[in-house]
Amino acid sequence: MITSTDFLNHVQEKQFFTTHQKVLIAVSGGVDSMNLLHFLYVSRETLGIAIAIAHVNHHQREASEIEENYLKAWSKKHHVPFYLGHFKGTFTEKKARDYRYSFFKTIMEKDNYTALVTAHHADDQAETIFMRILRGSKIRYQSGIKEKQIFANGELIRPLLNFSKKDFPNIFHFEDHSNQQNDYLRNRIRNHYLPQLKQENSNIKQALLKHGQEIDLLTEALQDLTKDIDKQNCNVFQKQTLAVQHFLLEDYLATFPDLQIGQLQFKQLLSNLRNDKSYDFPLKNNYYFKKSKERFSISKISPETDSQPSEVLLEYGSLVTLEDYFFCYDEKQEDYVDSISLPSKNPVILRHRKPGDRILVKNISKKLRRFFIDEKINKKDRQKTIIIEQDKSIVAVICQGKTYLSNPYYHDIMKGKLYIQKM
Repeated sequence: MITSTDFLNHVQEKQFFTTHQKVLIAVSGGVDSMNLLHFLYVSRETLGIAIAIAHVNHHQREASEIEENYLKAWSKKHHVPFYLGHFKGTFTEKKARDYRYSFFKTIMEKDNYTALVTAHHADDQAETIFMRILRGSKIRYQSGIKEKQIFANGELIRPLLNFSKKDFPNIFHFEDHSNQQNDYLRNRIRNHYLPQLKQENSNIKQALLKHGQEIDLLTEALQDLTKDIDKQNCNVFQKQTLAVQHFLLEDYLATFPDLQIGQLQFKQLLSNLRNDKSYDFPLKNNYYFKKSKERFSISKISPETDSQPSEVLLEYGSLVTLEDYFFCYDEKQEDYVDSISLPSKNPVILRHRKPGDRILVKNISKKLRRFFIDEKINKKDRQKTIIIEQDKSIVAVICQGKTYLSNPYYHDIMKGKLYIQKM
C-alpha cells in the first residue's frame, strides 16, 4: 500500500513542484483523486505549495450533487480554495473532457495557478497505451500519458503514473458505477479486453507499460540524433532518407499539440515536402502551412485575420485545401472517402459561389439559389459552399458535408479523378 511518505519521496525525487507554488488539483471524488488530494494536502508544507480543488459536476448521476456538496464541505473545513464547474449540454466523453480542461485552464490563468495535477495512475497508462494501439495511433503516441507537459500558463503534472490502483489506500471516496458500463471504449478495455488478454499474459499491463517506455526512449534517441538537422530547410529535409523525413515532420508537428492532423493529412504534407513546388494553404484549428523552395513552416493565425482564398486552381497531380476539405487530383488515392470522376485532366477550379451559378439536376438547369432552397440548406452553410468547376462548367457542389453532382458524364471516358477528404 502506498503511504504518504512513499508519495512524498517520489514527488521530491522527480522534482515535480520545485518551480510551483500554487497547485490546482482536479478532484472527481473517486478513489484515485481522493488519494491524490490526501497525499498533496499532508505534503503541502514540506513541498512548499498552496493547493486548491477544481471539481466538475457532470450531472450524469444521482450522486453528483452529494459529491459536490461533500467536496465543498471538505474544502471549507480544511481551508482549501474550491472551484466548481457545471457541464451542460449533450454528454459525451470527449465533450466532458474538453470542458474540464477548458475549465481548469481558465482557473489557472485567472488566479495564477502554475500546476494542474490529475490522478492518472499506472492502470490508466496501460489502458491508454492499449487504446492507442487499437486505434492505430502513431508510434510516438503509443508511449502513453506524459508525467509532465506544458498546459495553460504552467504545467500539467501526473504524479501517480508510477503507482497501481490496487496499491491505493481505501480512503473515503465515491464509487462511479458508470465505470462498470461498457458504452465507452475505455470501459470495455478495462472490464473486458485486458482481463481476457491477462489469460494469455498474466503481466499484460506491465508489458504495455514497458512498450510505452521503450517508445519513449526510441523517440528521445531519434530526437537526440536529429537535433542538429534544420528540419524546416527544404533542401536539407529532402536530402534525408524517407524514414528520417517521416520522423522530422512528425517531430515538427509535435510542437503544435492542438493541431492534431490525421494520417491522411500527414501523408499529404510529407508529399508536399518531398517535391520542389511551393504551397500555401490552411490546415485545421486556424493553422496555416506555407512552403517555398527554401523553407516551410506552420503557424497559427487568428480567425479574424484568416481570409481564405475565394478561388483555388488545382492542377492534375496536385493537392490543395479549401474550407475544411483536402482535395487531391490524381489517378488513385485509396485513403480518401469521396471522389468525383472527370472527363479530362484539365485544371479544376475550387471556389465559393458567385451570382448566376447554375447546376444541372436531372437534366434541368437550376440557379444555385433555387437549388439551396429545394435542398433546405440554411444561409450560413450556403456561404461555405464549395463549387467544383472544370472547363467553365460546374461539376459538383459541396455543402453541409455532402457532395452534389451536376449531371454525370454517362457516355464519356473518365480520365481524371478528384479525391475529397474532410479534415
